[in-house]
Amino acid sequence: MELANLRSFETLSPFEIKDELIKLAKKTSRTTQSAFLNAGRGNPNWIATTPREGYFLLGQFAMTESRRVMEHEAGLGGMPQAQGIAGRLESWLTKHSDMPGASFLLAMVHFAVKTFGFEPDAFVHELVDSIIGDNYPVPDRMLAHNERIAHEYLMWAMCGDPRPAGKFDLYAVEGGTAAMCYIFKSLKANRLLRPGDTIALGTPIFTPYIEMPHLEDYGLNVVNIAAPQENRFQFTDDELQKLEDPKIKAFFVVNPGNPTGVALSKETIAKIANLVKTNRPDLMILTDDVYGTFVPEFRSLLGELPQNTIGVYSYSKYFGATGWRLGIIAIHEDNIFDRMIKKLPDADICALDKRYGALTLAPRTVKFIDRIVADSRDVALNHTAGLSLPQQVMMSLFSLTELMDHEKRYQKACREIVYRRVRSLLDGLGLELSPNPLYDAYYGLIDFEFWARKNIGVEAVEYLKKHVHPLDLAFRLAEDHGIVLLNGGGFDAPDWSLRVSLANLGDEVYEEIGRGVRSIARGYRDAYEASKEHTAELVEH
Repeated sequence: MELANLRSFETLSPFEIKDELIKLAKKTSRTTQSAFLNAGRGNPNWIATTPREGYFLLGQFAMTESRRVMEHEAGLGGMPQAQGIAGRLESWLTKHSDMPGASFLLAMVHFAVKTFGFEPDAFVHELVDSIIGDNYPVPDRMLAHNERIAHEYLMWAMCGDPRPAGKFDLYAVEGGTAAMCYIFKSLKANRLLRPGDTIALGTPIFTPYIEMPHLEDYGLNVVNIAAPQENRFQFTDDELQKLEDPKIKAFFVVNPGNPTGVALSKETIAKIANLVKTNRPDLMILTDDVYGTFVPEFRSLLGELPQNTIGVYSYSKYFGATGWRLGIIAIHEDNIFDRMIKKLPDADICALDKRYGALTLAPRTVKFIDRIVADSRDVALNHTAGLSLPQQVMMSLFSLTELMDHEKRYQKACREIVYRRVRSLLDGLGLELSPNPLYDAYYGLIDFEFWARKNIGVEAVEYLKKHVHPLDLAFRLAEDHGIVLLNGGGFDAPDWSLRVSLANLGDEVYEEIGRGVRSIARGYRDAYEASKEHTAELVEH
């Protein structure tokens, strides 16, 4: 593609550029009869089967409970009743023990009752009534049993060791993307972030975190805290020192990184914790830990700095459930957000009294997490807030499946899948995998410039940077090979880099992707050699 045309794409998100790349790649695939390989989006091509089998079987039992209460020939049923429902479920599952999901549901109910001390009828009724979806979410923030279950899951998935004291309040939301939107909105509404304030982003980072602060809705200034490849994608001391500036109100982090795939090390987390505890106890932190389950013994800033941190988690990637839209916002019961709201100027507090006054006679007692719930429905519709109940049942079953898996067989299987693929990609690139226990292997960031300096020479790379637009790399892959990868520059990664999803294609194709990148590099080298010959001819004449 011509240089001028490529420059027209510079302002677009890589996720929007992706659509143009897909068009080119599909056209190439049709004309050359080659495979169309879209590794641009991180939708996994596996699913967790055990909780889904339980879910769909539970739905069948729920219908028997509905008909038990009322059955009309026109197709009407009643609302399941709680009394004795746990015993009826056990009897029904025993009768249908040959059905997929039966043994899991039996074991799941016993496990939850024993682990959490649930009253059996109350727990089973929450599942059965919710899977039917015949009520509004009550409580609107999160179902009581689901919150207990998800809390325990998040302690494993996000917090690691040592487990933080106290508990977190959770809000079940429509995936991690909804969590981002709701949090940004409430930070502004509650005057914790105002237009013109400054936040810090741990870069490279998921593109929406780069784009949202600049919307007129927020009008925030941004300082980047870089985690360079030369430092194994960990924040350097000089970069972290920027956070000592009190004008930086909040620090937003994706951990493990997207697109880098690398988690924060214990040493980096300790440095951030020390900085907060000594110099910046007022620093608000948001950590997006969607990929943490792909890193053994993962530790989030939520676990290390619970009072300062808002946690975001999504079930999408680990359980192959992007279509379910299951996410969680977590805020510790003892947090700086509530304390900072109480210290706002009187005029702001009075304005917030008016904003939340329809919810309660004592609006100043409304916790920040509950303000997020209200703001997610523009306050006036708070009474209908909350994630749909069938979705919350799936969340409970996903969580319980993992909590019951003491040997972590599912986690090991997921990691085996992505590691096979990263090895295949590196084979295609002619590289070896360097062991890194912090690497989630869900995404790979191909630093093309770094790789090309070793493979086509420094002079060829300098020629490339002078005469070719960085987006040419992604467009050429699509146009010549039918391969879609996202440009790393859109994530504040190096301009000459590519993000490849290792989750959504078959194991065997990643070597082909690596070979495609090598082929493009050879083409660039040939262009450089041709330019040298042309220059030499001009000198001779």
